[in-house]
Amino acid sequence: MISKRAQSVAPSATLAISARAKELKRQGKSIISLSAGEPDFKTPEHICDAAIQAIKDGFHGYTMNTGTPELRESISIKLQRDNGLSYDPSQIICTNGGKQALGFSMLALIDEGDEVIIPAPYWVSYPEMVKLADGTPVTIRTSFENNYRMTPRQLEDAITDQTKALILCSPSNPTGACYTAEELESLAEVLRKYPDVTIISDEIYEYIVFEGDHVGILNAAPDLKERTLYINGFSKGFAMTGWRLGYLAGPQHFVNAVAKIQSQETSAPSCISQKAGEAAYRGSLDAIETMRESFKERRDFIFERLSAIEGLQCFKPSGAFYVFPDISHYLGTTTESGDVIDTSTDLCLYLIEEQGLAAVPGDAFGEPNGIRLSYASGLDELKEAMSRLENGLRKLS
Repeated sequence: MISKRAQSVAPSATLAISARAKELKRQGKSIISLSAGEPDFKTPEHICDAAIQAIKDGFHGYTMNTGTPELRESISIKLQRDNGLSYDPSQIICTNGGKQALGFSMLALIDEGDEVIIPAPYWVSYPEMVKLADGTPVTIRTSFENNYRMTPRQLEDAITDQTKALILCSPSNPTGACYTAEELESLAEVLRKYPDVTIISDEIYEYIVFEGDHVGILNAAPDLKERTLYINGFSKGFAMTGWRLGYLAGPQHFVNAVAKIQSQETSAPSCISQKAGEAAYRGSLDAIETMRESFKERRDFIFERLSAIEGLQCFKPSGAFYVFPDISHYLGTTTESGDVIDTSTDLCLYLIEEQGLAAVPGDAFGEPNGIRLSYASGLDELKEAMSRLENGLRKLS
């Protein structure tokens, strides 16, 4: 027997598309996958060296449930150095990836019937995490015309007596949109009217910003610190996706609540990953800049190619490594075999089966008029991917 909770949760569309791409590859088909949110770089050498040394030194046991004191101290120093945020190490809990920090935050915060506001397009896991905590996701649909950023009026209109939290992700997955300090301050003006609304700030892509410096809600509105949960991790900026290391920084009472849940569900992250994370924040950040410059070059290339395709509208992302073109022009078209492209899911299935190009449908992100393409791939692969996309769209009528 399967619980109602498990039945209510949708599987991850990004993982499903990635799995289909891998299956077609195993069948011998030529597949280019722009579906996964995973840097194609290797983890920087000094981080790997620290992990290897930890293994050689016999650092093999359980750590404190909240993470080693050394790693939490490193995170505390980083938050002050890179973000201008002051957190005591006791206000930080290390988790098995940023995803777990988010999921456990939902469990610690939400009761049945509580509403969580989520701007769309959103990362696919946000609403499902809210559902798993017996909450109700409330989406605010942003638009291509508004650069995929929520307005203060939209936020105020969405807040009700049941609103428990707001999730902000900047830079955004899937659009790459970044809120400016002025925009965040305008949102903060609304939030100050509702002191019971918690802000969950997902800043996992902070190191991948192409114009100016990364700005989070607490940089624009530091007075909201006692009601803000800061979520981050090592996967994107340091190409450490498989190390599964993230963290939450927030008010002490909330960190304590998450720690209780973690103590019963998973305990601390891998001891070796924690040593790697310590080296990441205490070592050189040169590799981050190298990756960022490469992502910017790819961003410029893919934006130019997409903008040249008739019928596509393309928003130029300011961060992360995704582009989210508007494909509404192609909805309602027909393939050469007579199938109708009614949804973005239909379009993505057509592209992977007929053109060998894997992308993620906007349906999964709460925006039916878009698709997500990851440019965390080499330029040669991106060039071929754009040729396949152009060819596939050209054949629709």
